[in-house]
Amino acid sequence: MNSPELRRMIWELLASERLAVLATQGADAPHTSLVAFAATEDLRRLVFATERETRKFGNLTSSPRVALLVDDRSHRATDLIEATAVSAAGRARDAHGEEREGLAGLLLNKHPMLKPFVAQPGCAVVQVDVEVYQVVTRFQSVVEFHPAPQT
Repeated sequence: MNSPELRRMIWELLASERLAVLATQGADAPHTSLVAFAATEDLRRLVFATERETRKFGNLTSSPRVALLVDDRSHRATDLIEATAVSAAGRARDAHGEEREGLAGLLLNKHPMLKPFVAQPGCAVVQVDVEVYQVVTRFQSVVEFHPAPQT
């Protein structure tokens, strides 16, 4: 699969799915959380919101390397062969100022019901700078996609 086709496949999955599984690293164990997310069109960044008083936020503050898993399962036995899963690995950080506002807008465009949550003073808008996407199809076919570096 060439890069434009792979990029389109990743974009279509990220645009159509609403939730991702976020993996962070705690002091003594990994931790996973379900998060509502959005992606920038260039695929360089993923964004989600969380309260600053959560385990996930504490974990990503102390260890910013994270992964997010997005898939198109339909909860049928055939998913094992037919589902597509995309894992995005990168570095997370709390966005501030104009950057936060822009990313919050992107997130709220996809998830308007989060507006009251994102407006709370204790809510962080977290940006993940994606280094690599791993795309798994047909159960065992794994390919990587590296978004163009930011200039």
